[in-house]
Amino acid sequence: MSVGSLTPVDEVIRYLISRATCNAVKEVVPIKEAIDRVLAADIVSCINVPLVDNSAMDGYAINTEHLHTESGTKNGVVLPLSDRIPAGTTGRPLVPGTAARIFTGAPVPAGANAVIIQENTELVGDEVRLLKLPAAGDNIRTAGQDINEGAVILSQGRRLRAQDLGLITSVGLDRVEVYRRLKIAILSTGDELVEPPQKLKPGQIYSSNHHTLCALITQLGMLPVDLGPVADTLEATVVALQQAAQVADCILTTGGVSVGDEDHVKAAVARLGKIDLWRLAIKPGKPLAFGDVAGKPFFGLPGNPVSSFVTFMMIARPFLLKYQGCSELSLRSIYANANFTRRKGSRREYLRVRVDYDENGLGTVTDFSNQGSGIMSSISWADALAEIEVDQAVEVGDLVKVYLLS
Repeated sequence: MSVGSLTPVDEVIRYLISRATCNAVKEVVPIKEAIDRVLAADIVSCINVPLVDNSAMDGYAINTEHLHTESGTKNGVVLPLSDRIPAGTTGRPLVPGTAARIFTGAPVPAGANAVIIQENTELVGDEVRLLKLPAAGDNIRTAGQDINEGAVILSQGRRLRAQDLGLITSVGLDRVEVYRRLKIAILSTGDELVEPPQKLKPGQIYSSNHHTLCALITQLGMLPVDLGPVADTLEATVVALQQAAQVADCILTTGGVSVGDEDHVKAAVARLGKIDLWRLAIKPGKPLAFGDVAGKPFFGLPGNPVSSFVTFMMIARPFLLKYQGCSELSLRSIYANANFTRRKGSRREYLRVRVDYDENGLGTVTDFSNQGSGIMSSISWADALAEIEVDQAVEVGDLVKVYLLS
């Protein structure tokens, strides 16, 4: 790809995803260690869920055909009790003309075709009066109602959530095959960067970007390798990138990707590998680099905290997920009404916004008052990014596309 002019964002994302081939090693892990891991193979159920027909409610198992006579259905019919079936036990076949006390989850006995809930009955000694007659099949969960034997319940590339782990366990599995977690090296360039709680000297700032990125990487189920701040020299940058390539699967840097005299990342990467992208038609975040260092994918994110966050979320994140083997790459997006105005711009812009919903579920988007690329409080305040296209003016009430951050 050309590195001389501003490259459209969608073109960049398509290119990066095409380059992100998952080569991660597969491993088998216990379910309790599988949260946020990416499935390396489909999960196929070897059983029906539920295994057998069972009761959906506490009540009485009956056969509705036994309630019919030549004169029709008898309301208020009284049936003798022939069995009691708690969950986890199997009752005897239902004696014709009787009812069996049954509890939620218990197998429906042979000969029964419905369960009447206990609220529609009245217990009379050893008999039960049916106050409302059920239809055949009422309150019975049939075998395989949830999952059929042989069904694919989760597909390769799925990033596992807590509820997915419950689903996997429900078919009797205690281990899953996943891709090994990628190691992502993170380093920040700049002599002005110091770590808290050191006191700041004039011209210094706290190194916040790499802490943000380490947390974002962890949220993706990957392993951050924090290599800390790097001095603003070409030699120090080269050494840091060499170390990163040795210990990680992918490298993220922040700062040093612009065109200033103290921005050495481009030269260092060129010495160790190559740069494929350099400048994007995005705001904030125009100075962004992608390439490779000693054969490892490399992202050079901007140094401004908002630019670093936005370019990670919209550009680096889809690549990393694909590289990890994920099938779902994009942030969830919605359309909502703007509660702000915006003039046309020459680059696609991502505004820090909040989405509020009215009683009908309709969303309204409010922007942060200061959209500067150094205003870190804006990304902590926001719960979404509003995407404003090139040459798109926004008026109050216009629909805008919003990417949700939570």
